[in-house]
This record gives sequence, structure tokens and C-alpha cells, in this order.
Amino acid sequence: MKPKKNNPRNQPQFAVEKIVDTNRVAKVVKGGRNFSFNATVVVGDKEGRVGVGTGKANEIVDAIRKAKDKAGKAMFSVPIVNGTIPHELIGRFGASRIMLKPASPGTGIIAGGPARAILEAVGIENILTKSLGSNTPSNVVKATVQGLQSLRTIGDIAKLRGKTIEELTGKQQEATDAEA
Repeated sequence: MKPKKNNPRNQPQFAVEKIVDTNRVAKVVKGGRNFSFNATVVVGDKEGRVGVGTGKANEIVDAIRKAKDKAGKAMFSVPIVNGTIPHELIGRFGASRIMLKPASPGTGIIAGGPARAILEAVGIENILTKSLGSNTPSNVVKATVQGLQSLRTIGDIAKLRGKTIEELTGKQQEATDAEA
């Protein structure tokens, strides 16, 4: 006997599930207006994995469920070094741009709503962000995701270039930095 698809016991559990944005849209038809909903949801495990999904449905609850399912399937890993990101970058999507900058311990997450939800879900503790350009929540989310996916650690760069970390930096690395 197959388990039912919508059985809550079959759903994966995430440490963080946040609804970033919901929107009601109306389609005008001959008989009046047909309303439907879309939702953007962020899920993460607070250990370096995060996913973002969008769902559309005639009921808001169904839209959120669909978005959560898509976010779980679209999870990706983010390199975290000492509770922050390895380097500064600008994520871009459409007219939205977001600057992500590493911060020293004790700073916390300095970010607006959509970006904050993603950064908390991934488990980053200290980061500075600034939204540049359009602040449409869905585009800010996509710009943040694009930025986080483009992050590279010094170990990744060394491997791509076929060199050691010491050759790239010109100094000896501690054992803890080389593992991260």
C-alpha cells in the first residue's frame, strides 16, 4: 500500500520555514474576477543549506504548501566561515541588486525582510547587507539566492586553479581555515 502524498508524516522537516511574501492576484473574466494567490517560502536547516520556492493556487494555504515543497527540492549549500560569508559580493536579479558583506562576530544579521529570512534560514550569524535598486520582495529573494550560490571559499578557488591555499595567499594557513 502506497503512503498518501499529503500525509504530514511523509513531509521533510526543516529547522526554519518562513513565508517571505504572499500576493493575491485577480484575473478579470466575463463573470467577474477570479482571485488566486501566490506565495514565496524559504526553508533551511541553519547548517548551511537553504531553499526558496514559489507556489500558486486558488487558496493561500495550498500556495504556501506548494511553495514549501518546491523550496525543499531546490535546497543548495552555502559556505559559511566563522559564522559569516567568505567574501563580499553583489547578487543581481532583474532590477534588484543586493550587497552581501562579511561581518565580525557580534554584529548579527543586518538585513531587510526578504534577505533576512534567507540568511537566518541558512544559519549565517553575522552579515551586513544593503538592497540596491528595486526592492520587490520576489526579486530581492532571487538576487540573494544568486549571490549566495556564487560564494566560493579560498579552498574552492585553490582547487579550481590547481594550487594550494598557501600558494594563493602567500602565507601558512591554520588547520581550521583549511578545512572550512
